[in-house]
Amino acid sequence: MGVSASGKTGISRRLAKRLDRAWLDADDLHPKANIEKMAAGFPLTDEDRWPWLDAVADWIATQRQDGKRCVVACSALKRVYRDHLRRADAELLLVFLKRDRAELELRIREREGHFMPPSQLDDQLATLEPPQADEATYVVTPKTKAKDTAKAVIKALRKRARHAEASEQEA
Repeated sequence: MGVSASGKTGISRRLAKRLDRAWLDADDLHPKANIEKMAAGFPLTDEDRWPWLDAVADWIATQRQDGKRCVVACSALKRVYRDHLRRADAELLLVFLKRDRAELELRIREREGHFMPPSQLDDQLATLEPPQADEATYVVTPKTKAKDTAKAVIKALRKRARHAEASEQEA
């Protein structure tokens, strides 16, 4: 999760591949009207986002019902959005890709073929509610290469799993 240009797509794709999990870029589920609105430089409202978040949650729930674990690249900028996605999977773990504004601006200006224009960055940052301590979240400042960030995330996930397993054995 994170704002536009934080690296969600590249890093999550690598995570899914390395972990052999189903993968979704949540942007692929945006209705055409949302894409057109953002491309025209208008920020989405909550009313715009809810049908999209419902579609993302449905996809996650379907994966879980099929016994699959998955990786999703999704902005999930507000706590209420993340809570909505958690209803689809109570074990949802967030990886918050935290970058500073200058780096985000550089990245958003350099990328090609994406519908989100650089003018939307400030709205994304204003909308962002960083995850709180009570949310299952791993905060990462992405490394230069997506593959290196993915490796660091996998290492943290494995450490977290070992810690959870040890805690269960103690109980």
